[in-house]
Amino acid sequence: MPTKSSARKNPPQRNRRSVPIQPHILIFDVDGVLVDVRGTYWRSALETVRYLSGKRVTYAELHRWKSKPGYNDDWAMVAAWVSALGKPTNYDEARAAFEKFYWGSDGKPGNVRNEKILVTAKQIEKWAGRFELNLFTGRTRQEFSFTFERWPAMKYFRTIITMDDAKRKPDPEGLKKILGERDPALALYLGDNIDDALAARDAHVPFMAIIAPREHRYRQRAARFRELGALALLPRARELNRWLG
Repeated sequence: MPTKSSARKNPPQRNRRSVPIQPHILIFDVDGVLVDVRGTYWRSALETVRYLSGKRVTYAELHRWKSKPGYNDDWAMVAAWVSALGKPTNYDEARAAFEKFYWGSDGKPGNVRNEKILVTAKQIEKWAGRFELNLFTGRTRQEFSFTFERWPAMKYFRTIITMDDAKRKPDPEGLKKILGERDPALALYLGDNIDDALAARDAHVPFMAIIAPREHRYRQRAARFRELGALALLPRARELNRWLG
């Protein structure tokens, strides 16, 4: 029976009976996994919705929208959200407004400047010594390059699939492009969004969810990840080491 102190540590949840003994290929999502996007994409989404709808919206509402399938794409989410608030908005309109807050406009710096990488280059190097590393992100190539082109760990990733290279999640095309003809069971995908889990399920790739116990709607999101076959719920990407050994 665990002690109170051990119970508070919230160790990653595992299902060893269905987890591959050792994956050969690690595939990472970017936002919420390798990068903290609370001050970038999340803030830009809120500011865009407020700007287009003229109404105040909250982070709690943002999380409700992000938990719906198909809204890993922030522009699609914003368009649907603003439309639901009574201001019909299409995808291109949402994207144009969002990018002003994300990139900046009229000489004002954008929220992209707030981006913070969560995993050290040294940790990436250690994983690269044992596994093939790849990235499958919902970012555009431009957004990805702005943050990562000077990151020393980029050299360790074999394939990078962005929004410009494959169909948008939850479509599994990006995962399939990374794997080619290789057995999906040899891979492991880490993501933080329901669309990541759906893409992994449809590509038959084992999946682990990045979700911290203190996050908004943790119980509901965690339950949904488990329903979609997540092998573990990790509070942060580096906790993967506790599973890989």
